[in-house]
Amino acid sequence: MLLHNRAVFALGLRLYSNQVKRGLLIDAARHSSDMSEFRDIFSKAKHIAIITGAGVSAESGVPTFRGEHEKWRKWQSQDLATPEAFSRTPSRVWEFYHYRRELALNKKPSAAHLAIAECEARLRKQGRSVVVITQCTDDLHQQAGSKHVLKVHGSLMEARCVSCGHVTVNKRSPICAALKDKGSPGPDVADAQIPVDKLPRCGESDCHGLLRPNVVFFGETLDSHILTKVEKEMETCDLCLVVGTSSIVYPAAMFGPQIASRGVPVAEFNTNATPKSEYFTHHFQGPCGTTLPPALARHESEVI
Repeated sequence: MLLHNRAVFALGLRLYSNQVKRGLLIDAARHSSDMSEFRDIFSKAKHIAIITGAGVSAESGVPTFRGEHEKWRKWQSQDLATPEAFSRTPSRVWEFYHYRRELALNKKPSAAHLAIAECEARLRKQGRSVVVITQCTDDLHQQAGSKHVLKVHGSLMEARCVSCGHVTVNKRSPICAALKDKGSPGPDVADAQIPVDKLPRCGESDCHGLLRPNVVFFGETLDSHILTKVEKEMETCDLCLVVGTSSIVYPAAMFGPQIASRGVPVAEFNTNATPKSEYFTHHFQGPCGTTLPPALARHESEVI
């Protein structure tokens, strides 16, 4: 499976590289901030892919791995979110993810989450579709009401056994008794050093293996089954929105440009321009909760 995942990822990068070399990406000078123009395109789209990143959940108060939340205690967040760190210090990594889980469990969907869910429900009645392809690991899209969500980086609300591989949805707070009141991010807080047998354990009969967050750690490849579904959506969508993502984490950073390479309109909604802005037809700058709702609101041409 790991080799297959690597092959899928490598193929995607090769396809993306070849498309760039052939000059199929949209010229940087062509992207527009004309909302009425975008709304006209939106009114005609039958299958819309919305790629979301951490910026959408940041507006709900869920911290990202970057900026002021780049560190947890004295460690870089990205250094804790690795298979090597989990193997060496599972207690520390579980404290870190317990902190992130508890934050996410106590947040509400942002205006952007709600606009996407409302749009999906409304367009479904018209025989049109919306799919959310998200890098976020919280469940705020689902809380908002989105039904068709592909989570490319996994979920904080799921746990996977490192022994038997069984995956379960788990929204318990705390996920285990030993983690209660643990995970404070303060720089002077000492590690709890929880014994490994007291950390979250598998509930499958005759297993009782150690559980890990069912997220994609840095250095791991994405789930090939999810990638296959994403690829299908990328091949069939006739409009793409890239929302609240810095477009620097691969392979998700190539999704929007790869769709644009087919000549499909791609609109970016973000607080700032990104390394991929030049590839898109439209760019709308500002908080996603401000720019996205009017973009996805009911168009005057809609029957329902």
